[in-house]
Amino acid sequence: DREVVMAAVLQGGFAIQFASDELKADRELVMAAVQINGHALNYASDELKADRELVMAAVQNNGDALECASDELKTDPEILALIDD
Repeated sequence: DREVVMAAVLQGGFAIQFASDELKADRELVMAAVQINGHALNYASDELKADRELVMAAVQNNGDALECASDELKTDPEILALIDD
C-alpha cells in the first residue's frame, strides 16, 4: 500500500527497502526516502538510480550515496561537485 510505505519512509528513508518493486520505482516515494537518507538510493529501481535530480538529492544528503547511482551519473561533474562542497 503506497500510503503505508510513504508513512514508513517519512519515519526513516531505509523503509523503502521493504517496498514492492513497483513502489521502489515510484519517484515521489524514492525522492522522499533519499532526502531523509541518501543511502536509500541503494533500494531504488535502476531507472531511478539514473535519474539525475533524484541522485543529486541523495548525494546532497549523503555523498556516499553516489556509489548507488548509475555508472553514467557517477562521473557527472555537477553531482561530483556536490561531494567536494
